[in-house]
Amino acid sequence: MTTTTQDAGPQSAPGWTPPTWEEVVEQHSARVYRLAYRLTGNVHDAEDLTQDVFVRVFRSLHTYQPGTFEGWLHRITTNVFLDKMRRKQRIRFDALSDESAARLPSRDRSPEVTYEETHLDDDVQRALDALSPDFRAAVVLCDIEGLSYEEVAATLGIKLGTVRSRIHRGRSQLREALAHRAPAPRPEPVTPVRRRPMVRRPAAGTV
Repeated sequence: MTTTTQDAGPQSAPGWTPPTWEEVVEQHSARVYRLAYRLTGNVHDAEDLTQDVFVRVFRSLHTYQPGTFEGWLHRITTNVFLDKMRRKQRIRFDALSDESAARLPSRDRSPEVTYEETHLDDDVQRALDALSPDFRAAVVLCDIEGLSYEEVAATLGIKLGTVRSRIHRGRSQLREALAHRAPAPRPEPVTPVRRRPMVRRPAAGTV
């Protein structure tokens, strides 16, 4: 029976078997890539980030405690992204064997699949890219990935109030950046002036 990581909750802990790395890649690579693309804004960086995330998973899977597996992957993906942005350097792959590296998610995605899974409107993606990494991560997790404020706080390891502040400020900056897309105010409808018909008084003696 294939182990699934979709709903590995605490209640499954007594008889729970950790998934293999191959199962994690098979079940979750598309989701990780999608989040990576939202965070980085381009295919090349998203592929690099996805590779780095699964390297981190490869090294950390033995430490995973039963819980929300997707939340764990969200946390790893976001943390690796923030680490890369802060350090501006690549995570090394030295500890990953060639055999394991060969089983990483393929870079050979068709353009159609990549577009459908990841595409945001160009204006929206540019506006997201302009946000600071901390703001971008909070907004993407909440408004695109659909996490609650509490889940975002757990994923980023920050206080709930900080999450609220980052999302509020990030959304404000997005609204400002996208203000040019706001629909123009509709003109007030012109009410035609109704003219009363000219009715001449009949001449005396004609009625």
